[in-house]
Amino acid sequence: MTGIVSRPLLYALDRPILAMKTRSDLMKRLEELGIPVTTVDHPAVFTVSESVEIDRIIPGGHTKNLFLKDAKGKLWLVVAHAHTEVDLKALSRRAGAGRFSFGRADLLQEVLGVSPGSVTVFALINDHDGLVSVVVDEALMAFDTVNGHPLENVATTNIARDDLLRFIRACGHEPRILYLGRDAAGEPG
Repeated sequence: MTGIVSRPLLYALDRPILAMKTRSDLMKRLEELGIPVTTVDHPAVFTVSESVEIDRIIPGGHTKNLFLKDAKGKLWLVVAHAHTEVDLKALSRRAGAGRFSFGRADLLQEVLGVSPGSVTVFALINDHDGLVSVVVDEALMAFDTVNGHPLENVATTNIARDDLLRFIRACGHEPRILYLGRDAAGEPG
């Protein structure tokens, strides 16, 4: 049977594991949805600080993405503006989640099909079972376009903000747009 892979399970699924989508598959899906994007290839970047040069040449809101697991076992993808200082404690309260910890690399690979350093909103194309809840930083809503890795950290894809939200929904997720930082007094919001 094509498209089925065999590997040890970390997260209990009631079906065979489907093969993960590639960058090419992602581009085809965006085209099917009628979503225009621009993708720029570049050397691999693993952190926001490594992507400073890329930020200068590609317009729009640049992202950092956090793959989290809460104390209740629920998985989360937080899509934050690259310069937002995410307050995980405050976010867990705002989202009605248990205490957050970072998801393990093997769980990330199993559920979203990407490795650390390549975590991206576009990996939702691989969340076939809807296991991940999605939170988008309200700071990104101020940008006309948003940038993320197209399933690999050797490129950046620029997409219109509203098209990004449409893509998330087309993957079966309803994005929650939340404030991710601290309030003006420096206290969690």
